[in-house]
Amino acid sequence: RSSSLLEDSQYQPLAGVYETYMLPNNHVDLEVRLRQLVAAVKKVYASTFFTYAKNYFKVTPYRLEEEKMGVIIQKMVGRHHGPRFYPDIGGVSRSYNFYPAGPMRPEDGIASVALGLGRTVVDGEATLAFSPRHPQHLAQQGSVDDMLANSQRQFVALEVPPPDAPLELADSLAELAERHFPLASAEEDGTLSAVASTYSPEDQAIHDGTSRQGLRLVTFAPILKQLTFPLPQILDRLTEMGRWGMNTEIEIEFAVDLSTPAGQPREFGFVQMRPLAMSREQQELEIDETWSNEVLCSSNRVLGNGKLAHITDVVAVSYERFDRARTAEVAREIATLNAELQARAIPYILVGLGRWGSADPWLGIPVTWDYISAARVIVEAGLKDMTVTPSQGSHFFQNLTSFRVGYFTVNPEAGDGRLDWEWLERQEAVRELSYVRHLHFEQPFLVKIDGKHQRGVILKPGATTLPQR
Repeated sequence: RSSSLLEDSQYQPLAGVYETYMLPNNHVDLEVRLRQLVAAVKKVYASTFFTYAKNYFKVTPYRLEEEKMGVIIQKMVGRHHGPRFYPDIGGVSRSYNFYPAGPMRPEDGIASVALGLGRTVVDGEATLAFSPRHPQHLAQQGSVDDMLANSQRQFVALEVPPPDAPLELADSLAELAERHFPLASAEEDGTLSAVASTYSPEDQAIHDGTSRQGLRLVTFAPILKQLTFPLPQILDRLTEMGRWGMNTEIEIEFAVDLSTPAGQPREFGFVQMRPLAMSREQQELEIDETWSNEVLCSSNRVLGNGKLAHITDVVAVSYERFDRARTAEVAREIATLNAELQARAIPYILVGLGRWGSADPWLGIPVTWDYISAARVIVEAGLKDMTVTPSQGSHFFQNLTSFRVGYFTVNPEAGDGRLDWEWLERQEAVRELSYVRHLHFEQPFLVKIDGKHQRGVILKPGATTLPQR
């Protein structure tokens, strides 16, 4: 895996920019294993010069010439289950929670966990989020319907070739791929019971464990409720030590192997730690509540802190024409407009429906960072038939904080925040694609974000102060 000079920089760390390769390390011929290792190391070095990395640097204060690449060889945490290799739990834990709810405070931190490899977490798929200091307060599991809608339904594992597989070098690196498997495969492997519950349609209730018949849900109830493994306590201690040791907010990646043979201790793998980019804006902004016609968007779940008064452009997904079955096409249209605006050095406000960067196209728009890299404010609005839950476990999310992008989450249909879709639809577009519109205004928007209280507002062009009620 990569370990570059700028990946762990304190004020603008990079995440997910360079390549990581998984090697089976099981071929009967040791020379083949060595050649595979050397090729993988070369590929990690080469990823410094990939187009994705070059485009990433265009929107940072860094130059590619300043980067220095190192390579780390790590033994993976996990166990073989037939042709699959994976840990029981993979996840990311952050010392600062940008979306605290209920008894949680921002400094209590947040963890996102999943059955299988951590790819599920970093790619923004369905995972379980909890605060290590409040492990039983699960905002995304407020009701049975919420649990059914948000629970992980598949997991990621490595598909390992047999030791005597006649693979060429290039094929061997490609063959050991991360693949999705249904939860039924985990149940066959004996790994599901440690993290799952069962939905019983007869009584429309969810029961801890997998001893009864019904739909399996990854709830981590055996760990968070029954304390079969001290995961919350471990994460709380490690993040607190990391915050103290690095003198800044941090995030860690980890994996847990619970499937150890009898008599052997279960394994917690501390994979890596890096600084968590935080807003350096020290000014605490005062935001008066208002529901005036001057407000384009207001939210009580906002990432970032500061004031922007220079943005005159909007890239907005059409609320009327949006189709959840066409989110891949929506993503491509956004990428097209982003490339045009970036080439002209024009920042913009991005407005869309569903979870940005989601690997599940039915939950949101599956953009990658280079698709939206010129956006300076992003609005994530709930779907017409589904409330959107902010994603905190992905490289996409890390890049938002690293670039100090204002990030608004609203669910107007549920009365959570406000977004004036009607006003956006009425504005004349500079360019109109099938699902996405580019709007330009003569006067700038005013964006104000109070990071301490996670509140923010976007005022329509021409407004200079927040109007009173």
